[in-house]
Amino acid sequence: MGNQPDIIIKLWGWVEPGWTLAQGWLLSPGAWSQFALLILAFYAARHIAQRLQPTLDRLITPPEGKAGLLVTARLFARRFLPLLLPVLAYALTAVGEEITRSIFGSGAVIAFGKRAFLFLAARIFVREVLTDSFLRLLGRYVLLPVAALYALGLLDDISARLEETVIALGNIRFSVMALIRGLIAGSLLFWLGTWSNRQSTDYIKKQEELRPATRELAVKATEVLIFGAAFLLLMSIMGIDLTAVAVLGGALGVGIGLGLQQIAANFVSGIILLLEGQTTVGDYVELDGGEKGTIVKMTARACVLETFDGKWIVVPNEHFITSRVVNYSDQGSANRYEAAFSVSYDTDINLVPAIIEEAVGKLPFVLRHPDGPDCELKGFGESAVDFAVEYWVNGIDDGKNKYGSPVLFAIWNALKEHGIEMPYPHRVIEVKRAAAKAGA
Repeated sequence: MGNQPDIIIKLWGWVEPGWTLAQGWLLSPGAWSQFALLILAFYAARHIAQRLQPTLDRLITPPEGKAGLLVTARLFARRFLPLLLPVLAYALTAVGEEITRSIFGSGAVIAFGKRAFLFLAARIFVREVLTDSFLRLLGRYVLLPVAALYALGLLDDISARLEETVIALGNIRFSVMALIRGLIAGSLLFWLGTWSNRQSTDYIKKQEELRPATRELAVKATEVLIFGAAFLLLMSIMGIDLTAVAVLGGALGVGIGLGLQQIAANFVSGIILLLEGQTTVGDYVELDGGEKGTIVKMTARACVLETFDGKWIVVPNEHFITSRVVNYSDQGSANRYEAAFSVSYDTDINLVPAIIEEAVGKLPFVLRHPDGPDCELKGFGESAVDFAVEYWVNGIDDGKNKYGSPVLFAIWNALKEHGIEMPYPHRVIEVKRAAAKAGA
């Protein structure tokens, strides 16, 4: 090998230990016995798995039409049945390794087979057990390479080499292994935090006995706790001193105070809104600035209003605290509306209130509580007597409900039925002739 290029010599330096080990296995009677034990363990595990898997499948599979936490847990456990064969092979191989080491004093071949079965289990786990796309991607490019290196016996050497490789950024020094460990742990913690937040949000929103504002506050508090704990745990895994994080947090606090005042104000305002519960998702509100609509979403920074025509208006939370807000539908309370009309001066106006109140009261959406329809005399106009009927309904008179139009139809039909005229404007024009000129 002395006359070969450097690259060939380096490659041979890597391959030579494996070639020497393979020759030793092929020429050793103990190695052949270990190969036989590996084959025996595999076929024994395969036989046991073929007999055991149908029974386990039948026991774990829940009855059709059932639901609940136990059913979800059983369905989750059922996904791990494909791992039965490699796990059994690993366990039987571990027993064979103990027997081989006690007889021959070595068990390198069977230990390699045991690690190979573990790699097979990892491969099946990634391909058949994992259903989440992110976890499957992480398993394909992280778990499988690690399991392969472990099976080949190279994991410890590569880990030690990565620990020795140090990256320096100013006064901060960390190893490549710590960086890789942090990236993997950060990815897993981010996924776990997102999944936990999604599950807790679904659970909290199903608690109908809580006020909507209380549910939103619980959702936000849970989100902060989950991702805050994930961040602190990640810092601990990466070996970063939390004292430095506290100093960094103080610097960020100063930056927020100087340059991000509006964002901080909106965040605090959002917490106040959720705590007070005066406005919540589903309420129809109108602000001093003219924005009005139904609150469809409340975030840490702003509230989203949906108008009658389907547009979304994003209103910063601070506006709900510093300006006047009219809430038309606080927790589904009733709202009062008014419909104006006029009748002729020839009408017996004493009969009008009873006629209109009866007609409006027959409409299915008009409430009797807190008060029924109330028709009042408003004044005497130039051409007609002015009336208005007040009525209560549940909800807002918007594009979906349209309370005003049916009420006006009912007023019109009732007046026509009783022969009451709704007059046109009248104008009396007096024409004065000029006096004949004297001496004409």
